[in-house]
Amino acid sequence: MQKPSPLIDPFNRTISYLRVSVTDRCDFRCVYCMSEKMQFLPKKDLLTLEELDKVCSVFIDMGIRKIRVTGGEPLVRRNILSFFQAISRHLISGKLSELTLTTNGSQLTKFAQPLVDLGMQRVNISLDTLNSEKFKRITRWGRLDQVLKGIKAAKSAGLRIKINTVALRKTNEEELHKFVQWCGDEGFDLTFIEVMPMGDFGSEDRLDQYWSLKDLRSELTKKWSLEDLDISTGGPARYVRVRETQQKIGFITPLTHNFCESCNRVRLTCTGQLFMCLGQEEDADLRSALRTNSENDELLRNRIRNAVDRKPKGHDFDYSRQKILGQMPRYMSHTGG
Repeated sequence: MQKPSPLIDPFNRTISYLRVSVTDRCDFRCVYCMSEKMQFLPKKDLLTLEELDKVCSVFIDMGIRKIRVTGGEPLVRRNILSFFQAISRHLISGKLSELTLTTNGSQLTKFAQPLVDLGMQRVNISLDTLNSEKFKRITRWGRLDQVLKGIKAAKSAGLRIKINTVALRKTNEEELHKFVQWCGDEGFDLTFIEVMPMGDFGSEDRLDQYWSLKDLRSELTKKWSLEDLDISTGGPARYVRVRETQQKIGFITPLTHNFCESCNRVRLTCTGQLFMCLGQEEDADLRSALRTNSENDELLRNRIRNAVDRKPKGHDFDYSRQKILGQMPRYMSHTGG
């Protein structure tokens, strides 16, 4: 069988990275991610675990080398370990170079070791504060001690850990240096992320939450010596090394300095929509292709290739004029973080 040609978009970017949301459900209700009284999708709208495995396998056959599993909180989906077991065959064959996970950490005491046993080597853990009361305010439903136990379990299992921290003005500003010190002491890399205009949250004011990473980095230099690194991990972060701790710190800046020129990824939602850009609404329906002809992959392959041919140059997020421009009506938990 002839090897399929690689997925290349109109701007000559090779698409080698797939982010897959396996559920829109989560055991937290973070203020920048979803409303407190979320209406979750009906089960029939979600791709089954078998369908997720099939579409991921087709993507891998078309040149995807890295898959990141997201949500919602991916580890709350029932029987999710069977999906990881299925996908791990591509790690064994060498067709997939990396299978990773973004999680809030709440379920890692249960899942860290099984994931390592299946070939996972690293995880990203979302954590925006080391203060228990703040953690409860940000997540609404979460418990910091549960997450810290999960992080400890992941470290003990041998997973490399990167902490993802959303920069929230008037919320975690004063913890900035504490985060750097804690991650340095624990041996974790750290990435700061600008809050993005995804979803309608009613009373939550995005402009009030927004903290430019340009300002955050300036604050960091008051205590730490930062050395710019010319490295790429296949993601959107720009990295520095902290001389005092030798850890890497990444900055994901979709608003102040977007990462579109090097975008190598597409996003599959838990309902089978393929979004070519996080900050654009155009999508492709892969679920109907999966369910129209489950025995033949050709329709699915054609739909994927046609979607990549429509991948835009970039997104339009903008807070600069004191109003939110380029806001996406869909929630991050649906698209996948």
